[in-house]
Amino acid sequence: MPFAIITGATQGIGKAIAETLLSNGFSIAICARSAQDLEKVKATWASRYPQAEIIALKADLSNKEEVFSFARSVLDQFPAIDVLVNNAGLYFPGALANEPEGQLEELMKVNLYSAYHLTRAILPAMKEQQKGHIFNICSVASLKAYPNGGAYSITKYALLGFSDNLREELKPENIKVTAICPGATNSRSWEGSNLPAGRIMEANDVATMVWASCQLSPQANVETIVIRPQKGDI
Repeated sequence: MPFAIITGATQGIGKAIAETLLSNGFSIAICARSAQDLEKVKATWASRYPQAEIIALKADLSNKEEVFSFARSVLDQFPAIDVLVNNAGLYFPGALANEPEGQLEELMKVNLYSAYHLTRAILPAMKEQQKGHIFNICSVASLKAYPNGGAYSITKYALLGFSDNLREELKPENIKVTAICPGATNSRSWEGSNLPAGRIMEANDVATMVWASCQLSPQANVETIVIRPQKGDI
């Protein structure tokens, strides 16, 4: 049985990825800041996927020590880590000149540092097994500046840079790194936006691309995936 870690997996893209992996025979480990959300999804998945082992731990990934604690708990329970999905993230719009003081620091902790620290904690296990696949959920904001992107866009540019550097470093270890850059996707970030029907992507669209990338031969890797709404960015 393969094993995966997915952060930010109680909603949106992370939840869709977790369910896709579960439906394809994975056991998974997830974390979130809300114990109530974790208990709810774990109960649903345990009923739907009784063959899977599901680890659901409360953790605030803006806190480095909690990242390390989560990683240790998973490594103690899973014999291998085949897939790591760094999906945890926060979105706050704002112009650099007048966004709230400390917004960049807060977004960096969640959108970049959590992926950096968790990946470093998991890498020894992947290197020992000489295989693995790391997915970093970036954004179209990683590719092009846009009005009101502010600190959020900076962190997503940084996450894409982290992905590119990590990929080069891990090629000799047979570990794949894929950066996924979605446009507007149905999640809490877009709640109350009143967009026209069909104007925003489904979380399962991103999950489908993650799973497709997992199906490639060991000698093939999709490096960067850009997914946009069919009618263009919002």
